[in-house]
Amino acid sequence: MAFPPPPHLPNDPIERLIALLGRLPGYGRRSARRAVLRMLTEPDRLMLPLADALTMAAEAVVPCAICGNLDSQSPCHICADERRDRHLICVVEGVADLWALERANAHRGTYHVLGGVLSALAGMGPEQLAIQPLVARIEAGGVEEVILALPATVDGAATGHYLSDRLRPMGVRVTGLAQGVPMGGALDVLDEGTLAAAWRARRDI
Repeated sequence: MAFPPPPHLPNDPIERLIALLGRLPGYGRRSARRAVLRMLTEPDRLMLPLADALTMAAEAVVPCAICGNLDSQSPCHICADERRDRHLICVVEGVADLWALERANAHRGTYHVLGGVLSALAGMGPEQLAIQPLVARIEAGGVEEVILALPATVDGAATGHYLSDRLRPMGVRVTGLAQGVPMGGALDVLDEGTLAAAWRARRDI
């Protein structure tokens, strides 16, 4: 299957590849140029397998119809796993957060991807987020706790308060991640907001 190139790209194949890589998170033009040069020196070992993998992923990966995760199947492997605790739903802003929690092996329940957080400046209201599908999952029964794993930002906090007010009347427990001093974090390099959150969340030890 042939995919048409995005508009406003150089005609030169090397410059086109550099421009496309430069659009990825963590890549500037300089990093993209180094990566392209490395691939061009070993096209059979690096470039062609990467091109095949990109095409395969573009054709096979779909959003999960239940949680919004990206996977090669729908429902995704997490939602289809009978060993996951169906009583727990962890709500995250995006798929990157879901993957981070999975890498940490921190959650053995299921997930729900909102697709963003509430933000008046960005024009993100409740209708733009996957809130109604979350409500529908709770209404279907069996959910006991919803864990809000949202960003520690003003918009993340606003989203958490909105979801808490919306979900608690449905009879589920709504919890949030603890926030504060990270492992290995020295107090003198932390910002005031992090220190204040850590102080408010102090517990007996």
